[in-house]
Amino acid sequence: MKKLVLILAGMLLLTLPSFSEERDLTFIYINGSNNNDTKMKNWYIKGVNKLHPVMKKKFEKNPSIKKWTKENKLVIDDEPQIFFWGYNSKTDLDFVKERLDISKAFSSTLAYEIRSLLTQFMHDAIWVQKPHNMLPLIDELNDMVKAETSKGKKVILFGYSAGTFVNYQYLLYKMPYINLEKLFEATTSNEELVKFVRENPRKNTCLSALSYEKGNLGVISETGHLVLNQDTDELKKNYLVLDEATERYCSPEGAVKGAVNFASPIPLFYSDLSDPNYQVTFYNKYLLKYIFENGVYFLTVNFREDPLGFPSGRNLTIPQYEEVLDFTIEKPNGVIYDYSSVWSKRSALFAHTSYWSARGTFSNAVVKSFVNGTKFLYDENYQNKVLKRKSKKSEIL
Repeated sequence: MKKLVLILAGMLLLTLPSFSEERDLTFIYINGSNNNDTKMKNWYIKGVNKLHPVMKKKFEKNPSIKKWTKENKLVIDDEPQIFFWGYNSKTDLDFVKERLDISKAFSSTLAYEIRSLLTQFMHDAIWVQKPHNMLPLIDELNDMVKAETSKGKKVILFGYSAGTFVNYQYLLYKMPYINLEKLFEATTSNEELVKFVRENPRKNTCLSALSYEKGNLGVISETGHLVLNQDTDELKKNYLVLDEATERYCSPEGAVKGAVNFASPIPLFYSDLSDPNYQVTFYNKYLLKYIFENGVYFLTVNFREDPLGFPSGRNLTIPQYEEVLDFTIEKPNGVIYDYSSVWSKRSALFAHTSYWSARGTFSNAVVKSFVNGTKFLYDENYQNKVLKRKSKKSEIL
């Protein structure tokens, strides 16, 4: 009898789903500008806590996303994670406010009010864009991502307003998209050094791991150029142990399943990416290639009434991306898609801060961008319909 019970128990265990194989999916929300005091921090956290259950539900109900999460063995966490960087800019903001108060004595009321409004909304966005402020932040964000992956979880990063800068810079500096052989071929004319790299292959790395204070291979200049260590012997020595820096400073391979930027002013603050002489453009191309080839979703969602919600660009097909990047994209399955025409039914004065109050509309838009972005890139019939519709609109214009 005891033997029979054990056999039945074993059969029952075999029929149960293998929960150990499932990996949770954590949504990490990154705050934006004007969240640098307790009141605004609480406003942001309250908004996220209202938004996340709705976002989770919309993801789980959509058939296409349900299929994607099942294929990737992902279950969305009930609790959101919040990466809050607002307090970091407070000291600098207090300094600006002191000067603002001084100007009140001699400025007209209108000039003072405009100056005050600009300070309130623009200071943090300018502050976080500066490399000496940004780089420590993305190190902290990477610690959070690695803490989640240590628990067997994947992440999707949600960047709000100036938080989109953090999101983008995290991908640019932390994703392991840099092939070292190709990097050295492109950045040095020293054939002996290139040969050394070919003969001693190392795993793909990230921009953060290359810097002097980390991997000690080189330094990223203000113009975005990687300046290699001029001491060749030291450079070779550091190169051989680069995998350690990659492990420590880069995002774990496959950890980031997606990044969603919303209320995004990125084109306003990063317009230098259009300059072909700005070397970061070189790395940006390899990042986009990595996103496509590794199944990452990079989505931009903006309310059309949001005056600070800038489209990231036109939605391109894979062949068009290959032409722009001058790369062949191998077995693409990732998505880059912009959906900046979402009706929030809010006035332009309040649209930028209404993604929480219009959370149903916003969550639907994120799901729609996920689904339609996939269809636009990989469903030929849907793609042709969209392109035909756009063509007709351009003829009318």
